[in-house]
Amino acid sequence: MRELHPEYIRQREHQEALLSRKNRKTDFYNGIFDRWEYPVLTREMVPLTWRYDLDPETNPNFQERLGVNAVFNSRAIELDGRICLVARVEGFDRKSFFAVVESESGVDGFRFRDYPVVLPDTSPEETNVYDMRLTRHEDGWIYGVFCSESKDREDPDLSAAVAKAGIVRTRDLTTWERLPDLVTLRSPQQRNVCLLPEFVEGQYAFYTRPMDGFIETSSGGGIGFGLCRDITHAVIDEEIITSPRRYHTITESKNGSGAVPIKTDRGWIHIAHGVRNTAAGLRYVVYAYATDLDEPWRVVAEPGGYLIAPLGGERVGDVSNVVFTNGAVVQENGDVFIYYASSDTRLHVATTTLDRLTDYVFNTPPDALRSADCVRQRCGLIRKNLEFLKDAEAM
Repeated sequence: MRELHPEYIRQREHQEALLSRKNRKTDFYNGIFDRWEYPVLTREMVPLTWRYDLDPETNPNFQERLGVNAVFNSRAIELDGRICLVARVEGFDRKSFFAVVESESGVDGFRFRDYPVVLPDTSPEETNVYDMRLTRHEDGWIYGVFCSESKDREDPDLSAAVAKAGIVRTRDLTTWERLPDLVTLRSPQQRNVCLLPEFVEGQYAFYTRPMDGFIETSSGGGIGFGLCRDITHAVIDEEIITSPRRYHTITESKNGSGAVPIKTDRGWIHIAHGVRNTAAGLRYVVYAYATDLDEPWRVVAEPGGYLIAPLGGERVGDVSNVVFTNGAVVQENGDVFIYYASSDTRLHVATTTLDRLTDYVFNTPPDALRSADCVRQRCGLIRKNLEFLKDAEAM
């Protein structure tokens, strides 16, 4: 009879306590969203069967054989009454893969399925995959668009890489069909691509990030928008810039789509990421804007500044001072779950409602772009508030 290693039993009990822990809101307040105390996914939550050889004969010291470095950047979707995350799992070897993790509450109790996602291996040159966006499309499929990374064979630099937008589709997050990668004729590389849930002018609509190279956007002006007729051979002829990069703003270095846009009566709400350079390196934040329902490339509202920035312990990790999102869920009752990773290490959740999010996006003033104008903008708010207080106290 085979026996379990005593350390496995101890680690299993420790993990079960972690997975069963109830999350709770912090006292953070801004009227827009609530922060939660505990991350919803960490490397410690990955099944022990994925990391250890449980057989004492071949692993007498119960050592971690296939280590997991981080769990982050997860797309979210509601399926069969449960919130499902398609998380990016990164091993000690730097290779990433996807895993489906499920919860009833959306804020805690996330459990990994028995096996990670097995994508069809159709691209021999592909080295790494990550950061999937999931779209439940009106054509009946759930599409996943992710970054497919491979070595740049034309550049001897070992860090030189090529980023493409890989496409898969599924109906149950279990069986996946891989389609040819997205082709953008005017952009040599693509990352942070997501698919709109509805047809536009009878075509599939993508939000893209045009890039000249793997890291630098160079001539890429921001978040792009393009149409293709056939998603099984997706080709975009032209990309229109929607949310542009701007000097001395949160999108100065680069920006990219995050969660799949949320449809409201007033427009499509986008939750994206913006990047600026600092003396300490790149700083990533999450921001929001809205585009027109009928012309989803046209921005109709853009609050100034960021929606979510790294706070406290969120600032520490593999790539510090970073928050990043590629997943959000809107429930029928209007509750919104925004899943964001911190410092490329772990995954958190912020919760709000569709009413609060819409209020924020459409009623928050835009970036005034110049210090003098920003001061005038703030003085106007102060003046209004002082007058309001004076009237309220006089009553």
